[in-house]
Amino acid sequence: MGIHSIANACAHLQNASRARLGLTSLPNTKYNLALALALHRAGFLSSVTRGGPHPPPLDQLSSYEPEPVTTKNVATRRIWVGLKYWNNEPVLKNLQAISKPSRLVTSKLPDLQRVTRGFPAGMLKGLNVGECLFLSTDRGVLEVREALEKKSGGLILARAS
Repeated sequence: MGIHSIANACAHLQNASRARLGLTSLPNTKYNLALALALHRAGFLSSVTRGGPHPPPLDQLSSYEPEPVTTKNVATRRIWVGLKYWNNEPVLKNLQAISKPSRLVTSKLPDLQRVTRGFPAGMLKGLNVGECLFLSTDRGVLEVREALEKKSGGLILARAS
């Protein structure tokens, strides 16, 4: 499933943000969970919780304990994501998938340094103020500045602003 589920998750989160939803769900995959946690670390999401087909209670969102995953219920598991708003505007305004199943975009450290400073490198445009770039590395899904600190390049997943 991999990169295909990331492209769908990006489109879903952008649509949910524009529709002003407070809570939405994604399919429970490793890639979706890693991207959601990276977006949460970057401040675009308010909460990330694993759960069942029905949303967890809002007052217990941070301490919610879902039922254990078994072979019978694994297909119904979801990742419940709380979206953030500031001054009645969505924090996550734009989430665009960069790599697609037909075209995987990878980048090495020198190119990532250029993009982070705002200059184009290859197929990537430079980052503007308030934008983040997420990539899949051997150390998990990281924001581009975290990847530069850890000195690792990888597969470019999405651009968020």
